[in-house]
Amino acid sequence: MSGNALNQLTAGFAPTPRMPVLFVGHGNPMNAITENEFVAGFRRVAHDLPRPNAILCISAHWETRGTQITAMEHPKTIHDFGGFPRELFEVQYPAPGSPELAKQTKDLVTTTDLALDTQWGLDHGAWSVIKHFYPDADVPVVELSLDHTQGPAYHYALGKELASLREKGVLIMGSGNMVHNLRMVAWNRLDNKFGFDWALEASEKMKQYILAGDHRPLVDFGSQGRAFDLAIPTPEHYLPLLYALALQARDEDVSFFNDSPVGGSLTMTSLKIA
Repeated sequence: MSGNALNQLTAGFAPTPRMPVLFVGHGNPMNAITENEFVAGFRRVAHDLPRPNAILCISAHWETRGTQITAMEHPKTIHDFGGFPRELFEVQYPAPGSPELAKQTKDLVTTTDLALDTQWGLDHGAWSVIKHFYPDADVPVVELSLDHTQGPAYHYALGKELASLREKGVLIMGSGNMVHNLRMVAWNRLDNKFGFDWALEASEKMKQYILAGDHRPLVDFGSQGRAFDLAIPTPEHYLPLLYALALQARDEDVSFFNDSPVGGSLTMTSLKIA
């Protein structure tokens, strides 16, 4: 896509009806090239979405010191994994970026000094899912990083500051997993839909809090007991959920999709706020 065409596509980000917000459980990178129920779930949800002017993705796989946002016109496809078939490494997702959206987001945020990045691109937390939503790679995508030096309250507060982008046709998408403990995965049963007792307990409690609109215990996840501790041994896959929840308005409902455990210690649970 030429620079002129890109500028025309995103020019002004004129006001639109409020866009939905998504949190997607991205799971195994092989979902990028595999036909399964989760991929079908992504496509089904995509079918009912208004077409966005652009996507802002908060991915579990871009951690930085300080918060950054991609600001290049042509983000590269990053294959940030190992041990997978060559076919997966050959996937390219050539969606355009949006320097204009990056700058607008920087100007919008007061929680921190948002840094414009021109080196990163789209990691698999973004492209492996977005390619199923928009297979033609014709919607501009920017990524917002996770500042690994900050606690969950910072991320929730920063998410709230993004709210006005929803009324400029921007689809905001968090990408991670609500339950994500790779050390305890039953690798020989990774294709099986089952969860250990603690994973199911944590997942159910998370969903109860979400449906009740009670975000406080979800932000304070480190004080919720053993099941949460096992479900969130490190925060990077969980934090994108907080960005999505922070954007929920009082009049909006939450619906779940792809709500299944896999491999014992992971969940693919995804949600839509609209």
